[in-house]
Amino acid sequence: MELDRPAWAALRAATPLSLTEQELDVLRGTADPTSLDEVRDIYLPLSRLLNLYVNATRQRHAAVRSFLGDADRPMPFLIGVAGSVAVGKSTAARLLRTLLAQWPDHPNVELVSTDNFLYPNAVLQERGIMNRKGFPESYDRRALVRFVSAMKAGAAQTELPVYSHLAYDIVPGAVQTVHRPDILIVEGINVLQPPSPGHLAVADFFDFSIYVDAKVEHIRSWYLDRFLELRRTRFEDPRSYFHAIATSVQDAEAREFAMNTWRTINEVNLVENIAPTRGRATLVLYKGADHRVQRVRLRKT
Repeated sequence: MELDRPAWAALRAATPLSLTEQELDVLRGTADPTSLDEVRDIYLPLSRLLNLYVNATRQRHAAVRSFLGDADRPMPFLIGVAGSVAVGKSTAARLLRTLLAQWPDHPNVELVSTDNFLYPNAVLQERGIMNRKGFPESYDRRALVRFVSAMKAGAAQTELPVYSHLAYDIVPGAVQTVHRPDILIVEGINVLQPPSPGHLAVADFFDFSIYVDAKVEHIRSWYLDRFLELRRTRFEDPRSYFHAIATSVQDAEAREFAMNTWRTINEVNLVENIAPTRGRATLVLYKGADHRVQRVRLRKT
């Protein structure tokens, strides 16, 4: 079913808005204009729906365990969040993590980015696919599936690599430890990719999945705005992989670099690999040109 913004916002019911403007500012991505109105109208109803899903899934798991005579072994509720680069999926995932943790039944919510499963730059260069970073083949998909499989099986804790956006690479020796959460959110551009024949994909483990959508021309504009803002801020850090773009390149050249990166990498990946997975999502958030969600599509079964 498809609902416009007012109809979806009404489903918030009595879910309280406890997030402050200062807290939201920490959760927003670079050049992301998400407002408290957006949280109230879009993310509070979604958090209420997900809370219902979590409780219903727990009851189903308990019934199956009782039938089989198995000991109680808690397993996290898995949520996938997908969408293009610069569409706002990371902000959406961080908001959901914060809002879902405020429900008393599941206070422990973890968030993992699939960027942590990118191959190191040295491997990408060795394989000749550095210019396809972000495409499905640039990820260690087996390691990602092993991770979510272990989480879904109720592993007490699991370690995974750490990706640095500043260094634009996997951090050697660094690990993120995920202790068994009540809810695990897995965010990334390709999390809804279908499996190859005879194999499992990470999406096969999701209890609920979200796709953040917008028109290509709008995402292109947001990507450019974000790139130019990063050039004025984070890229100025000498440790940044893109430091030279902030210090040694003129504005027009930097803009052309960003547009070329969008045209040859991000838009190609979006059209060929990311957008075709939209139909696999449980829920789709459709954004307008102003970054506000205009309508929501929910699969009822």
